[in-house]
Amino acid sequence: MNQYEIAILYDDDLEVDLEKATSRVEKIFTDNGAKIINVDNWGKRKLAYQIKKHDSAVYVFYTLEIPGANVQKIESVLNITDEVIRFLIVRPDLKAIAKAEAEKAKKAEQAAKRGEREEKDEEEE
Repeated sequence: MNQYEIAILYDDDLEVDLEKATSRVEKIFTDNGAKIINVDNWGKRKLAYQIKKHDSAVYVFYTLEIPGANVQKIESVLNITDEVIRFLIVRPDLKAIAKAEAEKAKKAEQAAKRGEREEKDEEEE
């Protein structure tokens, strides 16, 4: 099973009853053998340009584990789902993410060491 990130823009009129739309999409995922790892709802945001005569949409991001053969099936079902304005399915580069997190931790450690040295210098004065 491969890990994928799926960004879905829902119709902004569904903001009140978003639970029904998200459960329908999540059922599409699970019916195609996907395991939902994380769901991140960003809420209603203004679009950069109109999509299907909508000026805003509800942004929801999913992290899934999907068998590679079922990604095409999910795409075809999302294309005909009325609640979904637009979607994007990407496969993240897990090695690059791990490398970036390691670099971030290293820089935070170096900053902490610099902070300790500066405190010692101030105490000596």
